[in-house]
Amino acid sequence: MPIVQISIVKGRDRGAITTCIKEVAQTVARTLGAPLASVRVMVNEMEPDFFAVGTTLKSETQTPDAAPAAPTPPTTRWTIDSAARHLLDAEADRRDVTRITDEWSELDIPTGYLVQEAIIRDKVANGDTVVGVKLGLTSRAKQKRMGIDSPLTAVVTQRMHLPAGVPVDMSRFIHPRIEPEIVFTMKHDLRGPGVTADAAMAAVGEVRAGFELIDSRYKDFSFALPDVIADNASSAGFYIGDIAHDPADLDLALEACIVRINGEVVDTATGAAVQGHPGEALALAANSLAARGQYIKAGDTVLTGGMTDAVFVNAGDEISAQFTNLGSIVVTA
Repeated sequence: MPIVQISIVKGRDRGAITTCIKEVAQTVARTLGAPLASVRVMVNEMEPDFFAVGTTLKSETQTPDAAPAAPTPPTTRWTIDSAARHLLDAEADRRDVTRITDEWSELDIPTGYLVQEAIIRDKVANGDTVVGVKLGLTSRAKQKRMGIDSPLTAVVTQRMHLPAGVPVDMSRFIHPRIEPEIVFTMKHDLRGPGVTADAAMAAVGEVRAGFELIDSRYKDFSFALPDVIADNASSAGFYIGDIAHDPADLDLALEACIVRINGEVVDTATGAAVQGHPGEALALAANSLAARGQYIKAGDTVLTGGMTDAVFVNAGDEISAQFTNLGSIVVTA
């Protein structure tokens, strides 16, 4: 309960004193962000010579003082662990939340990755298993808009791997979208820095078609870059096609994809939409991970990034992606 003590000249008009008390209480409540009813004002009546020359008591007829200075912001409630728990709870409860940067201005890209790591630690502690990585913002146009020059990275887990032919359980998600991807299975470790696209592709064992389900925990899919990194790049689920190819046999920059919803073509793209070539995106990701002491492991599944814009998934939809050489993959909701 805020308590304020004021001193006034003895013998002043009771009405003026009441007005003074009211204005002091309102100012304190406004400054502290406290309920007006919780503010208590204690009044001391003093002899006139107690006050410096020229001191006057504010009355209703006087010009109000300038607005009080803005209060010092309280210490933020956000920490790496509390941000991770905030997003984990949103995912578990299937509810969207406002973006963290609206309240935590100190959330930057490095801190976003620390939040992401805390989320993955929690998932692993609860029985999930890391199976690979995913790349986000692999479109150069999107990178330019976000002020970056390489993809962001996130983690995919076993529970995100959805079985082919099984409809999407819409009750698991908030507002899912889906996008076609070229998916790698690694045959060798890939460690940065200094990885080139050729070196990255030499570490790839197989390439397949895939779909990724993304489901931002943020309201209206609205976020700043640190927000989406903290949210594990909106990761929610993924499907992998049955047809595997040796990447050396394909020109992945020219691998085309047609996306249909309920039989209607909604988008088309080639592998060149992914950083010019998926191998280039893979190399940049390996180098980015190296800066954080991490690397891509043999056996990892790598989702190389959306070839087209993600489309909303509605109950009853059938979404298909038909590739030039990688076959087709169909998902129903």
